[in-house]
Amino acid sequence: MTNPFFENKGPKKIEEILNQIKFQNKFKYSGTKIADIKDLVNASNEDITFFHSKKYELAASKTKAAFCITTKNLSNKLPHSCKPIEVDNVLVSTAMITTMFYPDAISDDFDAHTLNIEKTSYNNSVKHGQNILIGKNVKIGSNCSIGHNTIIESNVVIGDNCSIGSNVIIRKTLINNNVSILDGCVIGKKGFGFFPNKNKNIRYPHIGIVIIEDNCEIGCGSTIDRGSLSNTLIGKNTFLDNQVHIAHNNKIGNNCIIAGQVGFAGSSTLGNNVMIGGQAGISGHLKVGNNVQIGGGSGVIKDVPDNSKVMGYPAKDLKRFIKENR
Repeated sequence: MTNPFFENKGPKKIEEILNQIKFQNKFKYSGTKIADIKDLVNASNEDITFFHSKKYELAASKTKAAFCITTKNLSNKLPHSCKPIEVDNVLVSTAMITTMFYPDAISDDFDAHTLNIEKTSYNNSVKHGQNILIGKNVKIGSNCSIGHNTIIESNVVIGDNCSIGSNVIIRKTLINNNVSILDGCVIGKKGFGFFPNKNKNIRYPHIGIVIIEDNCEIGCGSTIDRGSLSNTLIGKNTFLDNQVHIAHNNKIGNNCIIAGQVGFAGSSTLGNNVMIGGQAGISGHLKVGNNVQIGGGSGVIKDVPDNSKVMGYPAKDLKRFIKENR
C-alpha cells in the first residue's frame, strides 16, 4: 500500500514514458503498458522503478519491475527480467515519470473542502475544542479527542483512543490506536524533494503517506513528511520529543525514544529500541541497527551496526569519543 490517497493516471505505454524523458530508444522498447511507478522492492512485472545508488544494489538485483530507470554503470546489477533505461540523471527522470502517473501529487495546497466538525458526523462522537476542520475521506475511531484550531485534511484515518492536540495539521496519514499527537505538529505534508535549477527548481511528486503505528507519541511542533515513492513509518511505542523532524521515506522502528530537535534526512532506516539524544542529526540513506544509542548533538553520516553506542561528529564509538575528549 504505497499510494492509497492519490489517483493513478496509468497505465501508460512505455513509448509515451520514454518520450517524456527524451530517452533515445535504442533497444526499441514498445507495446508494453506500464501500470505504475514504484520503488525497487514493491514494483511488480507491470511497473517501472528506479535505481540510482549502489546502496540499493541488493534490492535492485531482486526487483520484479518490468523496466528500471538507472545509469549505464548500474544497469548490469538488474535481473534479466528488468529492462534498463539508462539516463544521465536518474532522479530527474523519475520525477518526470512520477508526475505523468500522479500529476495531482506535485501541489500541496490547503484542503478547500473541509467542514467545521460541528457540521460532520463526528460532532457528537469526538471530544473536541473550537475551530476544528475535517476534510473528505477522513475516518476517526472511538474515544478520540481533538484540540482547538486543528485541521484534519482529506485522506486521514485515525484509530481508537487517539489524542490530537491544538493547532495540528494532518493529511494523507494513517494513525493507528492509542496515539498522541501533541500541539503544533504538521504531519503528512510533502517532503523537501526537488532538483536545483538556475531558472526553476524541479519538484518531485510525493505519492507516499505517513503511517504511525500503535501507542506512539509525537511531541509538540514536530514535523513528519510523507514519503515520495515509499511511505514514512513510525513504529509501535515510539516516542518523539518536541521539535523533531522526520523527512520523507524514513522508517523508524518500534520502541524508539528520540529527544528534542533531532533531525532525520530522507530515506534512512532506524531499528528497534533506538535512543537518540537531543539535537543529533541523522543523514539520509543510512541504516541504524537495533538497540543503538546515539549521544546528543551527534552527526551520524554512516551506517551504525546493532548494539552500538556512538557520539560526536562524525559519530564514533562512545568509548573512543570519551577517550579523545578527556
